[in-house]
Amino acid sequence: MRTIIVTGSAGLIGSETVRRFSQEGMNVVGIDNDMRARFFGAEASTKKTRDDLVANVRGYEHHEFDIRDGNAVNELFKQHGGHIVAVVHTASQPSHDWAARDPQTDFSVNANGTLNLLEAARNFCPEAAFVFISTNKVYGDRPNHLPLRELPKRWEIEAGHEYEPGIPESMSIDCTQHSLFGASKAAADLLVQEYGRYFDMPTVAFRGGCLTGPAHAGAELHGFLSYLMICTVTGRSYRVFGYKGKQVRDNIHSSDLVEACAEFIRAPRAGEVYNIGGGRSSNCSILEAIELCEEISGRQLNWRYEEANRRGDHIWWVSDVRKFQSHYPAWKIRYGLRGTLEGIYRAVRN
Repeated sequence: MRTIIVTGSAGLIGSETVRRFSQEGMNVVGIDNDMRARFFGAEASTKKTRDDLVANVRGYEHHEFDIRDGNAVNELFKQHGGHIVAVVHTASQPSHDWAARDPQTDFSVNANGTLNLLEAARNFCPEAAFVFISTNKVYGDRPNHLPLRELPKRWEIEAGHEYEPGIPESMSIDCTQHSLFGASKAAADLLVQEYGRYFDMPTVAFRGGCLTGPAHAGAELHGFLSYLMICTVTGRSYRVFGYKGKQVRDNIHSSDLVEACAEFIRAPRAGEVYNIGGGRSSNCSILEAIELCEEISGRQLNWRYEEANRRGDHIWWVSDVRKFQSHYPAWKIRYGLRGTLEGIYRAVRN
C-alpha cells in the first residue's frame, strides 16, 4: 500500500498532512514524541492531537520515538521499504529563543535528526519525495538590511524595490546573524539540498514564514498568531519585543502549506528550495495583528512593549512565492489573514 511517513505528525503541519493524505487513501505513518511539551510546557503539548489522530484517522500508524534515534528511524523505513512514496519532515525544535538555552538539543534535533531521515530514505526509499519544512531564519538578519520605511502601523519596503513582491530564494544566507536555531535549520536545509543534488533524490526545502492555523498550540516562544489570539481571548499578558511593534510577518495557513507539499509530491524535483508563506496575500505587523484579534474576539488585549528586539529577528519578511507558483501553477493561497485568524479564534474558544 502507498505509504507516507510524517515526522512531527501531531504538530500543526504534521497533523494537517496526516489528515490530508489519509483522505487520499494512503497509509500514513507518523513519528511524534511530543518534544513540544518539553520545549514550551504542558500547554503546548501535542498529546491531544496525537490521540485524536490515532482514534479517528483511518489507517494511521503512530510511532512515539525520537528522530535522533537512528536505529529506530532505520527500522521503521526498512519495515515499510518500497511502499514509501513520500516523507514529509516537519519535526523540529522551532524557536530561536529556546535554541540559545540548549544548543546541543536544538542542533541534534534539527540537523542530526534530519540527517537520520535522509540516510534512511536514501537506503530504503530513494525515489520517494522528501519534503522538509525549513524556515526563513536560514537567511539570518539579512532582510533587515533592506531599505525599509516606517509607516504608522508597520515597516514596509521601499516602493519599486526588486523585493517589493517578497523576498526570493536568491537572497544570500552568508555573513549574517542567524540565531542558533537559524544555524541548525540551515544545516538541515543544506543537507536536504545536497541529498537531492549529490544522490539525485527528489528533495525540497520549504523555507516558511509564519506557519499557522487552528490546530496550532501557540506559546510565547513560538506560534505568533495562535499565541496572540490565546492571550486576547484569555486576558493573558502579551509582550511585544522591539521595532515599535511594527515588524511584519507573512502568515500561511497550514492547509495551504500542506497543499504545496502535495503538489511537490505529485511532481517532485531534485534538490529544490522554495520560499513559502502568505506573501503579499497574507501578511501583517504585530500592531495590525493585535487590532484584528481584538476586532474578531471583541476583547482588548493586555500587552506591553519591551524595547529590546529578539536577536536575529526580522523587521520585515514577506515571502516571494512566485518561483513555486511558476513550477506548480495549480497551487494558490486560499486563506487570507482574517479568515485564518477567525479559524484560530473559533479553535481557542472551543
